[in-house]
Amino acid sequence: MTNSATAETRTGPRVYADYGRPLWMRWLLTREIAVIVALILVVVIASVQVNSFGTTTTLGFLLLDVAPILMIALPMTLVIMMGEIDLSVASTLGVSSVMLGILTQAGWPVAAAIVACLVVGLIAGLINGLLVTIVGLPSLAVTIGTLALYRGIAVGLLGTTAVTSFPPFWLDLAQAQFGDTGIPVAMVLVVILIVIFAALLHFTPFGRGIVAIGFSKETAHFSGVHVNRTKVVSFMLTGLVAALAGIYWTFRYGSARGDNATGLELAVIAAVLLGGVSIFGGKGAIHGVIAGVLLLGVLQSALRLANVSSDSINIITGALLILSVLSPRFLPWYRSLRFRRTTTEN
Repeated sequence: MTNSATAETRTGPRVYADYGRPLWMRWLLTREIAVIVALILVVVIASVQVNSFGTTTTLGFLLLDVAPILMIALPMTLVIMMGEIDLSVASTLGVSSVMLGILTQAGWPVAAAIVACLVVGLIAGLINGLLVTIVGLPSLAVTIGTLALYRGIAVGLLGTTAVTSFPPFWLDLAQAQFGDTGIPVAMVLVVILIVIFAALLHFTPFGRGIVAIGFSKETAHFSGVHVNRTKVVSFMLTGLVAALAGIYWTFRYGSARGDNATGLELAVIAAVLLGGVSIFGGKGAIHGVIAGVLLLGVLQSALRLANVSSDSINIITGALLILSVLSPRFLPWYRSLRFRRTTTEN
């Protein structure tokens, strides 16, 4: 009874009437499609209102800005869909950036330094996963702690200094574009990650296990899902991709600092929730997350070009985050109310 009640509270009652709707309605009348429509509207309005918004230069800077957020948002989707959260991703990015700077400064080949940074990200994610699963601590408390721990390590390794001497090839690669299109070469890596995580979540038993855990970890366990292993792997993937984003961040800005990407975790979580992933777990889709990241990036970019203050942009971002959290509660309640009225009338 408890599991059934929990699932009903999180996602709303599922009735045969829901599946009696035409297929096109079930595909199009979703939060993910609503976010995509909102993205299109914002792009159109911004292009009309802000003269410089529609240029290839603006497009290039927009994609460069959202690339690390989009990269980290992909594994973060898996974690949040399980009903967990990882607030340490920006700190893991900072540690990765610092390690890359220290190792290249010590004479390591860049490729070897990159591998070492990815291993550091895996270890950071593994620590989070083990503390959540084996020790049994809440992920919110664990990742708040490791957020401070990893950031402290990053700042402690370099202090207030920064490493800025990197091979020009890697710096140019992080900024390179495909001709005059404005599309950065780095988006190839992002697209590869999108394909991997979309396939992982939507077309594998691992992804179905994540959804099942989000509904009820007890039910998932008795259904044969390795709950702890799935959680540990998801946290490790988050750490790995955060480290990869740290490498990209370092080469893009040409600077390895302990305070790189401070506060980025809030933008990642806001984009994931805006993209239709339920904070209560069990619901979400990769295409919605992509649209959420782009919507947030386009909105912030357009507001900056319109000379809106950073404080106002933060207010708008916070309002969108609150709306994203509230909407999964409101929409199921509204559908349930309509269903009850229809049942009563019949």
